[in-house]
Amino acid sequence: MDGKENGTVSEPRQWHHRSAAEISGPTNPMVRPLLTDLYQFTMAYAYWKAGKHKEKAVFDLFFRKSPFGGEYTVFAGLEECIRFIANYKLTEEEISFIGHTLPDKCEEGFLDYLRKVDCSDVEVYAVPEGSVVFPRVPLLRVEGPAAVLQLLETTLLNLINYASLVATNAARHRFVAGKSKILLEFGLRRAHGPDGGIGASKYCYIGGFDATSNVLAGRLFGIPLRGTHSHAYVSSFMSPDEIINRSLQTSDGSNVCEDFVGLVQTWLKKIQGSSSLSSIFGETNQSELAAFISYALAFPSNFLALVDTYDVLRTGVPNFCAVALALHDLGYKAVGIRLDSGDLAYLSNEARKFFHAIGKEFQVPGFGKTGITASNDLNEETLDHLNKQGHEIEAFAIGTNLVTCYSQAALGCVFKLVEINNQPRIKLSEDVSKVSIPCKKRCFRLYGKEGYPLVDLMIGENEPPPQVSERILCRHPFIESKRAYVVPQRVEELLRCYWSGISGGARVELPPLKDIRARCMEQLEQMRPDHMRLLNPTPYKVSVSAKLYDFIHFLWLSEAPVGELE
Repeated sequence: MDGKENGTVSEPRQWHHRSAAEISGPTNPMVRPLLTDLYQFTMAYAYWKAGKHKEKAVFDLFFRKSPFGGEYTVFAGLEECIRFIANYKLTEEEISFIGHTLPDKCEEGFLDYLRKVDCSDVEVYAVPEGSVVFPRVPLLRVEGPAAVLQLLETTLLNLINYASLVATNAARHRFVAGKSKILLEFGLRRAHGPDGGIGASKYCYIGGFDATSNVLAGRLFGIPLRGTHSHAYVSSFMSPDEIINRSLQTSDGSNVCEDFVGLVQTWLKKIQGSSSLSSIFGETNQSELAAFISYALAFPSNFLALVDTYDVLRTGVPNFCAVALALHDLGYKAVGIRLDSGDLAYLSNEARKFFHAIGKEFQVPGFGKTGITASNDLNEETLDHLNKQGHEIEAFAIGTNLVTCYSQAALGCVFKLVEINNQPRIKLSEDVSKVSIPCKKRCFRLYGKEGYPLVDLMIGENEPPPQVSERILCRHPFIESKRAYVVPQRVEELLRCYWSGISGGARVELPPLKDIRARCMEQLEQMRPDHMRLLNPTPYKVSVSAKLYDFIHFLWLSEAPVGELE
């Protein structure tokens, strides 16, 4: 995996030497060696009984089809995998449990073996987290003792499957919404349990969301937090008479408004009495007004009001405007409104007109640009429809459809043996899509003259790597007629060492979350638009070298039984 410095192969920026003791454990303490399927331990025992447990194996972790009917996936979950591997160690209690759990009485020697098992002889090569990836290309290549790798399989798949699925879902929402919109992940209450909620916040941030409502995720990962108030808060008030503390200091601290409630009510009368606005605004709900005033007194610099508890245009927007204008008098600027029901396109357009009218009427600069946030079971299809209808929404708060990945339940990553004791292995199937690509491989992304990726190319470990400006034959792994020559203008090697065990070899440092997110945004920006579109995206080419193609089919014929007709 030594990199080239001549610009032919893109290499990671930094290589580091760090021991396992310097890598903290997984975020979720439930990610333990027993978080696996029983058959991983039964196979480990069978390997041990057969004397095969120390044989050097190579597994590829990959997926066969991109999710949501699209042509790309965002790879996520690598950091948690490395944390798990770096701290892999069975406790005495766990070993005892395994001894009593295996179907037949387990020999004590196997339990002694488990006491010594760690990942010091394991190496992990992976695509950098946050990368855009494609079917069949290994996300991870894991090398080490066969029994140990089997014990890792289920946990690695668990840590990557959902993470990559929800990160991809987030990226698709970002693509539809556009770069200029603010995307907020609000899915904790609908997520699949605490771990699903925490994971969704982290991986939606990687996929392009700007903030989360999940306070614990903000604490753990440094993700920006956003939130307002609920309908319950609004309906909990009866009238402005309930507000006891009515004073509010000016933003510069130079003065105090002793009756902020009265100031708001004065502004509401001005709005209702305006000749240009009287046809728009009438009487408003006073309990809603009380809630808005109370919230503004608590958060004068971050006042964002939920305006659809009663009626958006007749009471929600005018009540908000009255509070916002009072805050303006004291040097504050209201953040905006949130719409959580109704015709979001129409309501946002009407609210924008009101904001412009009030800004003009009362000569308040910038009031017409007051923010509008929308929620209400949004998904990428809804965002697409809103874009086509035309709207004035600046931020979208998205929950259920995002974090539950409602339109697809799972990504379907698999973990397949591709080599044992330096002997390539292949998994055959009548379904060609399930035939594995054998042997330890190197993987490259070839870029064209316009800067877009053209093809991901897999080659045998000992083949010479592709070079810039070299004419390279790229072949579909299984369809003989699908082949093309590519002359790359840039070549990037995809797999990099993230865990080198006790060998002490150099490996890539795990980057901070913000860098993973930045990589994802950069990679998505590099993609050709026709690969990204929602409807009928152009398939991205994943190929093998001519030499690897020949070897795949040689091994296929060698392993497949020959039928006999009578």
